[in-house]
Amino acid sequence: MQKRLFGLALTGLIAAGAGSAFAALSPEELARLGGDELTPMGAERAGNADGTIPPWTGGLRELPADYVEGERLVDPFADDEVLFTITAENAKQYADKLTPGQLAMFERYPDTFRMPVYPTRRSARYPDSEFQRILDTASEVELVPGGNGIVNYGGTIPFPIPHNGLEAIWNHVTRYRNDTGLSRRYIQAPVQENGAFAPVLFEDESLPAARVAPEEYPNLLFTFLQRVLAPARLEGDVLLVHEFINQVQDPRAAWVYNAGQRRVRRAPNIAYDGPGTASDGLRTADDLDMFNGAPDRYDWELVGKREVYIPYNSYQLRRGDLKYTDIIKAGHMDPQYLRYELHRVWVVESRLKEGERHIYARRTFYIDEDSWQISLIDHYDGRGELWKFKEGHKIMHYQVAVPWLAAESLHDLISGRYVVIGLDNEEDGYQYNFDYQGSFDDFTPSALRRAGRR
Repeated sequence: MQKRLFGLALTGLIAAGAGSAFAALSPEELARLGGDELTPMGAERAGNADGTIPPWTGGLRELPADYVEGERLVDPFADDEVLFTITAENAKQYADKLTPGQLAMFERYPDTFRMPVYPTRRSARYPDSEFQRILDTASEVELVPGGNGIVNYGGTIPFPIPHNGLEAIWNHVTRYRNDTGLSRRYIQAPVQENGAFAPVLFEDESLPAARVAPEEYPNLLFTFLQRVLAPARLEGDVLLVHEFINQVQDPRAAWVYNAGQRRVRRAPNIAYDGPGTASDGLRTADDLDMFNGAPDRYDWELVGKREVYIPYNSYQLRRGDLKYTDIIKAGHMDPQYLRYELHRVWVVESRLKEGERHIYARRTFYIDEDSWQISLIDHYDGRGELWKFKEGHKIMHYQVAVPWLAAESLHDLISGRYVVIGLDNEEDGYQYNFDYQGSFDDFTPSALRRAGRR
C-alpha cells in the first residue's frame, strides 16, 4: 500500500508548542530493528536467561492443519499442557511476575480464581509488508510537543523503540488491525456479583484510514460503526465514531442514532470517562480495546520492561462448542478456559494531570512487547487505592496476521461485578477482508438512520 502521511493539519499545533517535536529514531536505532537484537516491531528477539521465554522466530506463520478458511479459528497449541497453576495459596511464590491487580484477584476470589500457566509461545506477528512499513516510517514519525498528536505518521507502529510512555501508548492505539476493514459480531456482558448477566449483542464495521480518501480526512485514523442487535430494548441503536490521529486538534467525532426516538445526535461523551455503551456503568468510553482515545489528560511515564504472566493464545475462549454461560461465572471467567504465559511487557504509568478530570486517577499499563497490545491494566481511584483490574486475552488471527483479543474483561474489585467484551462463541465472529459493497458515505451521520434499519 502506498505510504500515507498523517498529521498534515498539525502545523498550527506545532507552532504553538514550545520547542521542536520529539525526535524520530536515529540511524543507529533504526539499524537495531529487524536485526539480531530487535524484531521489526522493536521487541527483544532473544529469549530470557532461564529459557522460560523463547526467542522470537517470526511469530505464528503456518496455519493449523485442521483450520478451514472462512471458519472459526482453531487452537494451534491445543496439545500444550499446563506447566503449573497459580492460586491464592501459592501466588506469593510468583509475585515478582504478577501485577498488583492479579494479586488482588486472588485476594478477592481465593476459592475460584486461578491462572493456568502454559509454555510461552511468541505467536504475535504482523504481515511482512507491515514490517517494512515500520522501518520506512520510523525515521520520520514524531510526536508533537506535548505528545498529543503525531506528524509524518505512516499508518503503522510509529515508535518501535519508545523513548517515553506516550510513544508506547501511541503504539497500542495505532497498532496494525488490517488494511481492508473488519466486520464482527460479539457480545458485551455486564456480570453481577452472583454471576447473573444479560448479554448485549453488537455488530461492528470498521474501515482503516487506508480505505478513506486522504484529501477529505487527512487526520483520520479509522471510522467505526456499531449496531446493537439485542436485547430488544436496545435493538437498532447505532454508534458512529470518526477517530483521529490528533484528538486534541480534531477531537473524536461521535454520533448516535436512537431507534426509539428515531433521531441522530452528537455524542460528545463517547470519550474519556464517559459511560461505555450498554455496560451498566462498568466501563468508561476509553476502556474499550483496553485503552483508546486522546492521552492528553494524563502524564505518562515509561517505567521499563519486566516479565509478567499475561493472557496469551487464548483460543479456548473462542471455542464454538461453548455457550456464554459456560465461560461467564461469578467474579471472573471460568479459569479452565484461560491461558497464561510468561512474556516481557513494557510498563507504562499514567497519572491524572492537575486540574484534569477522570474517574481513574492513575493507571498502570502492561504492554506486550511483541504486538504492542495492552495485556493488563491496574486502575486506581482518587485516593490512590486499587479499584479495577483489566485483562486482554490475546490471540493471533493467523489467517490475516493480526494480533488482537479473544475477549477483554474489566473487574471492579470492590463491588465484585465485571464486564466481558468480545466473546463470539455463539456468533459468526470476525470477518476480515469483508466484501464491503458500500462507500465511506455509509460511515457518515446522514447514514446512521439507514444503518439502524439494516
